[in-house]
Amino acid sequence: MGAGAGRAHPIWRPIGVRAAVMVLFPAGRACYPCMRLMSEHHLTDKRFESLGLPEVLLRGVREAGFEFCTPIQAEALPLALGGQDVAGQAQTGTGKTAAFLLAAFNYLLQHPPTDRRPTQPRVLILAPTRELAVQIHKDAEALGRYAGFRLVLVFGGTGYESQRRELEAGVDVLIGTPGRTIDYFKQRIFDLEALQVMVLDEADRMFDLGFIKDIRFLLRRMPPPTERLNMLFSATLSYRVTELAYEHMNNPQFIRIEPDKRTVNKVEQVLYHTAVEEKIPLLVGLLRHMDPTRSLVFVNTKDMGERLAAWLKANGFNAAVLSGDVPQNIRLRLLADFTEGRLPILVATDVAARGLHIPDVSHVFNFDLPQNAEDYVHRIGRTARAGASGDAISFACEKFVFSLVEIEEYLGHKLPVARVTPELLPTLEAPAWRERPPRHEREHHGRERGRRGGGHGGDGRRGGGRRDERPRAERPAAPPPAGEPKRPPAPRPAPPQPEARGGNEHKAQHPQPAKAAKKPVRRLGGQKPVIG
Repeated sequence: MGAGAGRAHPIWRPIGVRAAVMVLFPAGRACYPCMRLMSEHHLTDKRFESLGLPEVLLRGVREAGFEFCTPIQAEALPLALGGQDVAGQAQTGTGKTAAFLLAAFNYLLQHPPTDRRPTQPRVLILAPTRELAVQIHKDAEALGRYAGFRLVLVFGGTGYESQRRELEAGVDVLIGTPGRTIDYFKQRIFDLEALQVMVLDEADRMFDLGFIKDIRFLLRRMPPPTERLNMLFSATLSYRVTELAYEHMNNPQFIRIEPDKRTVNKVEQVLYHTAVEEKIPLLVGLLRHMDPTRSLVFVNTKDMGERLAAWLKANGFNAAVLSGDVPQNIRLRLLADFTEGRLPILVATDVAARGLHIPDVSHVFNFDLPQNAEDYVHRIGRTARAGASGDAISFACEKFVFSLVEIEEYLGHKLPVARVTPELLPTLEAPAWRERPPRHEREHHGRERGRRGGGHGGDGRRGGGRRDERPRAERPAAPPPAGEPKRPPAPRPAPPQPEARGGNEHKAQHPQPAKAAKKPVRRLGGQKPVIG
């Protein structure tokens, strides 16, 4: 097994042997699937009851099953509850959502509004993806169940009129994505003049997706930073994220929780060096040697995801693609099926899967190695949620292996390497549809067709061959469409006779039609005709 010899291979280990934490809820008490259960090793000794939260919030915390704070909650909540702006470094799954929701709800309870219209939100929470916004809304419903705030969720792709009506009916806490939020804002359905709390989640991904101009547009239309509570969370506090915090926040306190190394240490990782054409057979072979109850397969492009899902379906696996182009109602249904176990394999891109709260992911496959090390940590963190353990299997092909050095430097160690054996490369059934060749092959075939006369010629005309220099009347007629009978050729008109010398007689036999009189051009007074 190469570098991985001497220990059990992750794909051969049964899924049911992991240690787990069981939380029992009293009879009639709801268990919210969106709230993550924290393992004992992932928690601190700080209790939520020691933070001085109002009873209406503590009741929601207890019903959600929370008792002890995570590291980011233990560091950020005391500052935010005291009215201090916070910029925290924490990745998804560490409890940061509960941290900024509890801080925002507490601020609203401590600072009731004086003069405010119903369409003026008191809290604005911005998230880069629709799925993350939906899950923040679910967490807010659970934690603020007894606080009495009106929550409104807006995101693109669906429900335009229904979301607009929700906003027009009144809003206290507005949760949404930047595009749809700005759309409603520019229509003056709501304004930000009475905003009291601003939360920016996954700030680094906002830059990656090109939302930062929209974010700055909204920030400039809020009250000054000194008149509101500001919270920003990001997986990395890069220079541009730090600059944004200093520009639009009031002397923020920076909190750096390093969950990446702790998360990585709980993930059993393995690397396969393989060729591009062997990646799909290798994935199928690995899936056949395990129980894919809930596996995430990451690809770098949407096209590759669609191809991979088609091959998996053709070989007996129930798989679906989650990308940015999938309609919102289908995305939500796919996530629900995957979370509840009805869909065992989900093929996803980084943009679509960033910020998803999916519990109990058994395996993460890096079918394509990510192009930077931070995305690698975010990917494998899907299977180590809240301190749990998991398996991460990566394929290093000649196309994406260049990023392996950066990944290993970021992790601080080499990835264990496993050998590709013949039994892991089965013969596959091809999909029913004909697979489209890669772009470089399509361009090569197009050039060959042009040389043979079937494509674009060198002069830019379709057909490619030499131009037919014969007169149009002498060219052969085009063949009829397939399936239609041949029609007899129409008789050609006789060529005109040469005009006789006495041209008056010929003109009398063939009188010329009278020319239509030209309509006079009407111009307004003082206008002159324009030449050119």
